[in-house]
Amino acid sequence: MEIRDRLPHLKVIIVTGGEGGDGTVGFWNLVEKGSPEFDTVKTRAEDPALIIYTSGTTGPPKGALHAHRVLLGHLPGVEFPHNFFPKDSDLFWTPADWAWIGGLIDVLFPSWHHGIPVVAHRARKFDPERAFYLLEKHGIRNAFMPPTALKLMRQVEEPHKRYDFQMRTIGSGGETLGEELLQWGKEVMGLTINEFYGQTECNLVVGTCSEVMEVRPGSMGKPIPGHKVDVIDEDGNPVSPGTVGEIAIQGPDPVMFLEYWGNPEATEEKYLGKWLLTGDLAKKDEDGYFWFVGRKDDVITSAGYRIGPAEIEDCLMKHPAVSMAAVVGSPDEVRTEIVKAFIVLKEGVTPDAEIEEEIKKFVKVRLAAHEYPREIEFVSELPMTTTGKIMRKELRKLEREKKLKR
Repeated sequence: MEIRDRLPHLKVIIVTGGEGGDGTVGFWNLVEKGSPEFDTVKTRAEDPALIIYTSGTTGPPKGALHAHRVLLGHLPGVEFPHNFFPKDSDLFWTPADWAWIGGLIDVLFPSWHHGIPVVAHRARKFDPERAFYLLEKHGIRNAFMPPTALKLMRQVEEPHKRYDFQMRTIGSGGETLGEELLQWGKEVMGLTINEFYGQTECNLVVGTCSEVMEVRPGSMGKPIPGHKVDVIDEDGNPVSPGTVGEIAIQGPDPVMFLEYWGNPEATEEKYLGKWLLTGDLAKKDEDGYFWFVGRKDDVITSAGYRIGPAEIEDCLMKHPAVSMAAVVGSPDEVRTEIVKAFIVLKEGVTPDAEIEEEIKKFVKVRLAAHEYPREIEFVSELPMTTTGKIMRKELRKLEREKKLKR
């Protein structure tokens, strides 16, 4: 109530504890006054249904307005990477927040649509040890796990020997996984982790399904049935296999948002003709698999080369001393930018010049010469969104500020 006078448009304050009073209304009192009847409202597929905010990896979060078709439209995108969910004894869980499209539309609503229960467990901070405890305690069979959560779970020692869990599927999206995490999934979780791709504005449009297709480490998979997805150039033309371009979804599409709430300019900028632009760069191979390169804003320009951070981060994660890694371009007078890596080391590893040089050489012999990190900074943690995505824009900002002070 301390800020009540500064909120002139606030009309009702509902409290869950107590009976209300002093300008508030009790929640349970309202429920008791409600009608026992439930009449659904007739809606059309294109009628507005809900607003979900973007995670803010590249700028302030924007409200994506979705239509009523969004739930049914998402079902194939959930069923495919969860190996034809639902099946007998399926039980879903995710550490993702319900306010994020990954928790609400990728897990909760589709599960309820199919009559599958969802385990709800909230914690202020993700605890990988407790995650294994939950898998065993509740007999969880399916999970949507952001890559950051999987990377933390990978650090738990011998969980399959200490916990009795029998999962059927794990789906992951938001950042690329890489070969190391996929191998860990097979060895420790006893399954192939299926990757998928999408955005708050148009989610679950590319993915893998290990039951019916080859899962290629580092690839996001192929367009999920019902969606027309391609890699296009600046004129909106699909590019040839192996060529880097922008991932785009052709409309109309069953999961495509209606608009950014109250932001017509941003809505217009999101489209190029019939294509919804994702702002993500990728390439396709001859078989139609998508390979993520990076956000357009994340691409590093160094000595004439355009370098995506995803492949470098994947390589860094293969080093036995590395727990987490983020790669950005750092301003450089000669090369325009140099590749710089921010690295969280595993517990017990000393951040010194020796391990720095070892990591540089590790990347240098595995990737092209221009891709290895010329600078490495060891940090205790990386800036993350609430949805577990690395905020590279914050790291780039810090680098620019540091270079300006020199």
